[in-house]
Amino acid sequence: MTPYICTTCGTQFTESKKAPAECPICVEERQFVPESGQSWTSFEKLQKTHKAAIRMEDELIGISSAPAFGIGQRALLVRTPQGNILWDCVSYLDPATIEMIKGLGGLAGIAISHPHYYTTMVEWSHAFGDVPVYLHAADREWVMRPDKCLHFWEGESKELMAGLTMVRTGGHFEGGCVLHCANLAGGKGALLAGDLLQVVADNKHLAFMRSYPNFIPLGEASVRNVARRISHLEYDAIYGAWWDRVIHKDAKKAMAVSVDRHIEWLHREV
Repeated sequence: MTPYICTTCGTQFTESKKAPAECPICVEERQFVPESGQSWTSFEKLQKTHKAAIRMEDELIGISSAPAFGIGQRALLVRTPQGNILWDCVSYLDPATIEMIKGLGGLAGIAISHPHYYTTMVEWSHAFGDVPVYLHAADREWVMRPDKCLHFWEGESKELMAGLTMVRTGGHFEGGCVLHCANLAGGKGALLAGDLLQVVADNKHLAFMRSYPNFIPLGEASVRNVARRISHLEYDAIYGAWWDRVIHKDAKKAMAVSVDRHIEWLHREV
């Protein structure tokens, strides 16, 4: 029995004798199945074909794999005196990474923005003593490997510990969340946004999409709702889902400008 992993999105499935017929996350319009078709790997095979990619991202530690796997995002380790939180997740995990994180105090929990980054969250939890994995209940249907470590929360926000709060934005996914870190950015606050708020190439603006690979934008009502749900937060920086996609300062202004720009283009006729 193998808990197969989809090679396109990196999601791990419940153990089975043979690979699933399809990945529900990838056949849905926000993702895609490659022209070559659905393919699968396993956690053990991944450890033989990839290695850890780890580096500092300001006060955070970014964790990914080389070569890039699945969607290619990196997780972020948030260190606090009360315990460490892993924001978002990646498919790859090896003993050296486990030991490194344990040397920094281990994990108190894992918080994930949306289903595209669920990946091997159960493996990560088990590696650190079955720590809780916090997911918004609105996205429960996208869990492909149920486990007792998964903690579903409801409502608009969930405080994980002092200064760290998950805030539901919706938009890209109904239960999509950002993590507000009040003590980052020199105490001015930061959002860890995954791609709910997609930091674009100039590191000065954000994009708001239903599907990034299929170029389906969010509509005006949805974008305004995302903006409203984070309007009460104080933040000066936004960390996106990929290496070097960071707005280091004036991120709240960048958010406002990006919302206006997105909506303006939705209404243009040319």
